[in-house]
Parts: sequence; structure tokens; C-alpha cells
Amino acid sequence: MSADDPLAILQQQLETLRLEFQEFTSTVSHDLRAPLRHITAYVQVMTEDWPDMPQDMADHLATIRQSAQLLGQQLDGLTQLSRWGQQEIRLQAVNVSVMAQEVANTIMQNSSAHHVQWHLAKDVPLVWADADMLHSVLSNLLGNAVKFSQNRRPAHITLDWYCGEKPSQCCICINDNGVGFAPGQAKALFKVFGKLHPVREFEGLGMGLVCSRKIFERLGGFISIEGGLQQGCRITMGLPKAATQNPS
Repeated sequence: MSADDPLAILQQQLETLRLEFQEFTSTVSHDLRAPLRHITAYVQVMTEDWPDMPQDMADHLATIRQSAQLLGQQLDGLTQLSRWGQQEIRLQAVNVSVMAQEVANTIMQNSSAHHVQWHLAKDVPLVWADADMLHSVLSNLLGNAVKFSQNRRPAHITLDWYCGEKPSQCCICINDNGVGFAPGQAKALFKVFGKLHPVREFEGLGMGLVCSRKIFERLGGFISIEGGLQQGCRITMGLPKAATQNPS
């Protein structure tokens, strides 16, 4: 492409914006940590130096400490998002069925998810993706399915697939019967720190879907979500089948 090609110019502008965003995210995350550490340290000093402080004052300091911890976690989330935008992609044929089962086994070992009935397709075609990135996505999405179905007895979590509009595309779907969300709120879930439920009900920063979308954009795929209140949700991810790719 020539320097005057509109497509080449647009691609260069997009790459510049991407790099600027990554630099901004990294800088903000790093520079905000010093004052955050000072806030946390002074709260600790006040607590230790004033052991018999009034209860309302202790409650105020506890709120400051909790807010500082949340801000630290949010900075971690921004840093992780920036890293996914910079990490080198290593494309290879990935067995989604095996990977999903491994992720489910890990979730079962590390949480009280014994109320979950898993239905994981064993015949998902090999897809062309970065294994580490896809593993992170499946961990996020299957973990969310368990989290938002924690009050269901039993909880049903399904992973299945179908061919996309093009025969070369594999669409992977994750379904749960959890609390779901109002259909009009789907876009909000793909925003940074996008949460539809209070932390006291469901822990988390609201970064899982944002990071997943970033990963799928870099892999040349897509991700979407749909659901209903108290009707669970369905996440669909599209990736190229490995059999249609040329490893060279």
C-alpha cells in the first residue's frame, strides 16, 4: 500500500491510537499506586495509634481501607487489559473440548461448585487461536457462569458449538441458568468495570468480558452475550477452525 492509500492511513491511525491507549493505561496504573500506598499506610497508622477510637471513626477508616483495596484491584484490572493488548500472539490448533474440561475441573477444585451440572461438548472442532489467551477467556466465562448460577439447585452450565455463517468458522456457546440480566444492558457488560450486580451479591470487577473481547479482537474472532432476568445468559464466541488455516 502506498502512503496515500486511505486504508493504510486508517490502519496507521488505529495502530497509533492502540499504542497510545496502552501507554496511557500502563502509566495511570503505575503512577496511581504510590498515593494509594500512602492512603493505606496512613489508615493503618491511625488504627494502630488510636486503638480506642470511636466506632464511627473506625467505620470511616474501614470504608477508606476497602475503597483503597478496590482501587488497587481496579488498577490491576487495567494493567491486565493493557497486557492483553500487547502480548505476542502464538497461533496454534487448540482443542476447546479438552481445555474447557480442564478449566471446569480447576473451578471444581478451587470453589464450592458442587451444585453445578456440567454439559461440555466433546466434539468441538479444533480452532486456530492462542492457547494461553483462549484459556484465560474460558476461565473467565466458565467462572462467571458458576458465580452467577450459585443460587440455582442445580446449576446447569453448557458448552456447545455450531458452524458459523462461513464453514471455516466455529461458534462456541456457553450457557447458564443463572440470574441473567435485562437484555438492554448487554452493552454495559463490555465496558470497563461494567457490573450489573452489587459486590455484596457477586464479587468481581467487571473486567472479564472486557478482557475477553480484547483477546477475541486480536484473534480475529468475535464475542457476544444475550440473556434475560432470572433466565441465565448465553455467550457466543467465534473463531476460525484450525483445519481451514495454513500453519505457515
